[in-house]
Amino acid sequence: MSDHRFVNVASLPAPVGPYSPGVAFERLVFVSGQGATDPATGQLAGSDIETQTAQCLRNVQAILQAAGSDLQHVLRCGEFLMDMAEFPKMNAVYGQMFGAHRPARTTIQAAALPGHGLRVEIDAIAYIPR
Repeated sequence: MSDHRFVNVASLPAPVGPYSPGVAFERLVFVSGQGATDPATGQLAGSDIETQTAQCLRNVQAILQAAGSDLQHVLRCGEFLMDMAEFPKMNAVYGQMFGAHRPARTTIQAAALPGHGLRVEIDAIAYIPR
């Protein structure tokens, strides 16, 4: 019987609550919602949706890599936007980051996100390749 394990990345900001950045179970990796904090500065990567989307996905990628996976193994993403009018700009960056890989996805407009100036948060479910 396989147990789950917690996935942490020392360079990423600590979670803002009692949860793990990622949890791996057998060959699946569940990544908690990631904001756009730049681990090099500890600050929001930028104020625009494009910069924030790219940073969110880099943070997701760091957790996936720590678990033995990567963006090309993502099965599903959840995206939470402060303003659905920014969807086209977010979508363009998302497409660039994933390339030809097309995970299942849900995108919603949120009433608020946990961080002043945060425009987007992204979570993911991926698998660890053999």
